[in-house]
Amino acid sequence: MLTIFLQSAPAGGSSPMMLIMMGVMFVGFYFLMIRPQMKKQKQEKKFQEELKVGSRVVLTSGLHGRISQIQEDGVIIETLSGKLKFEKAAISREFTAARFGDKATATTDKKEVIETEKK
Repeated sequence: MLTIFLQSAPAGGSSPMMLIMMGVMFVGFYFLMIRPQMKKQKQEKKFQEELKVGSRVVLTSGLHGRISQIQEDGVIIETLSGKLKFEKAAISREFTAARFGDKATATTDKKEVIETEKK
C-alpha cells in the first residue's frame, strides 16, 4: 500500500501540461466536429435559398414532390395527393441530391408551369 502513495505524481507539477492537452483537445473537436457541422448548415441554407418553382425535392420526412409556389414563410409542394405547405427547412439537400441529382432543378415546360399555377 505504501508503494501506491509513492507512485502518485505531485499535484502542482502537471498543471501546465494538462492545460496544453485540453487546448489540443478543443482544437481537435473544433476541426473534427464543429467546423464540418457549420459547413453543412451553410450548404443547406444556400440550397434552401436557391429553390425555384418547378424543382423536384425530397423533404426530411421522405415526402417527394415538386415546388408549386415559394412564399415568405414556406413553400407549397405539389404531390400526387395534392398541394401541401411546408417550411423551407423541411427540404433536405442530401435527400434531394441522392434521389434526383442534377435532374432536381431541371427546367420545366412552360405548359406545365401554367397548369400548376391554374390549380
